[in-house]
Amino acid sequence: MDRRGSLLDTIVAQATPPGFGAVALIRLSGRRAIEIAGLLMQEDAAAMAGWADRTSRLRPLLRPGLGSGEVVDHALVTLFRAPGSYTGEDVVEISTHGGHSIPASVLAGCVSLGARQARAGEFTQRAYLNGKIDLTQAEAVADLVAARSSKSRAVALHQLERGLGERIATLRNEVIGLGALLVQHIDFPEEDDAPTPLETIAAQARRVGRGIDLLLATAPSGELLREGAVAVLAGRPNSGKSSLFNALLGSERAIVTDEPGTTRDAIEAVIEVNGFPFRLVDTAGLRGGAGRVERLGIEVARRYLAGADVVLYCREAGRPADRAEEDFLATLASPVVVVRTKWDLVTAGETADDHAGGDVDSALSGARGEGPEDVEVPVSVLSGEGLASLRGALRDLAFQGVVENRDEVPVVTSRRQAELLRTARDEVEGFGSALAGGGIPPEVASAHLKAAETALEEVLGVVSTDDVLDRVFRDFCIGK
Repeated sequence: MDRRGSLLDTIVAQATPPGFGAVALIRLSGRRAIEIAGLLMQEDAAAMAGWADRTSRLRPLLRPGLGSGEVVDHALVTLFRAPGSYTGEDVVEISTHGGHSIPASVLAGCVSLGARQARAGEFTQRAYLNGKIDLTQAEAVADLVAARSSKSRAVALHQLERGLGERIATLRNEVIGLGALLVQHIDFPEEDDAPTPLETIAAQARRVGRGIDLLLATAPSGELLREGAVAVLAGRPNSGKSSLFNALLGSERAIVTDEPGTTRDAIEAVIEVNGFPFRLVDTAGLRGGAGRVERLGIEVARRYLAGADVVLYCREAGRPADRAEEDFLATLASPVVVVRTKWDLVTAGETADDHAGGDVDSALSGARGEGPEDVEVPVSVLSGEGLASLRGALRDLAFQGVVENRDEVPVVTSRRQAELLRTARDEVEGFGSALAGGGIPPEVASAHLKAAETALEEVLGVVSTDDVLDRVFRDFCIGK
């Protein structure tokens, strides 16, 4: 479908979830939006022309049809005239009573009067096509709706306010500036003002590449902000995994007993930890000699561990790691927090927080090597001691790029953005290397700059194809 041609249509959709509720919102956008709304209210064009922009009025909505006087509902109707609307077109928002029948009747009336049912994300797509937002802002709209935590919401809002778009536009201008310096060097070598030496242009290219790398460093954490970091609890049976799962969740979700092997399958829950989204997974205890059903649960646990972003390995306080645990932990590729559970049973007069954050014990250090990605945190789920330190460790390990960033650099939140930024970075670095090496004519090296500029423009949506638009808008909800 020619997406730009479809801008000729007037579209309609319910912007609130269908079902029982106090209010339903029907949204119209397009050249005939105000006309169709007027027909629903049986107000002519002259009457609708008298409505001021962003004006709301309570009006009866009548069922379309010659001589029909049946009132469907009394609704609050709001006009947003082009170009000052969300989509850049004339927009009408109709707030009806909720439920199924009334919104469906209003939608059917709009369609019968010439509107078309909107596709998923088509309102935001029109905002992009009409120049109201760039493509990074369109993606931010989807991120904002799907935000699972306060940090996810804050990052999406910053992107919606063009934090990322402005940074990428600045990088694009810097790439164009490199091209201008190169043209001056090639075409005007005899000017009074000496052209910039190639070595200096190459150094500036490296600086631009580092700027792109700063953005790319946020991409892993940005993707986790969208999806939620997977934190998997592992350990021997009766090591306190399920109790810790319940404590972090804040409810009794997992069964806790003294009998080993109670957890036979993975239990998953979405939680917010210090403002960041996590998918917390409780798994079966790891041991040999288990029965058939328990062995199946252990296999499930191993699959979750293979895809974990961070592992919470539970071991009872006071019990040192044995060789089997050393060997197991050495196989894990993810950052590990060793949680010394049941801390209240082995300490007196000191708190778990006094011991949090130190290096792992010597057995674990020997297995995985010392470093900041292995942390030990003593915890008592009965008293709550150590839970605050554990939450901090989870946040820091899974979202290190965002935590260290402290909002100084916008966060790259989609694979599409990251792929294009990598292309731009590689092309800028290729340009700098070509100039510094001296074996490639500057005219040929400039092709790298054009490719980098194009990649950055694709991030913003300055240039785009229907395939790109389908990729961006396919996961939007109807009416957004």
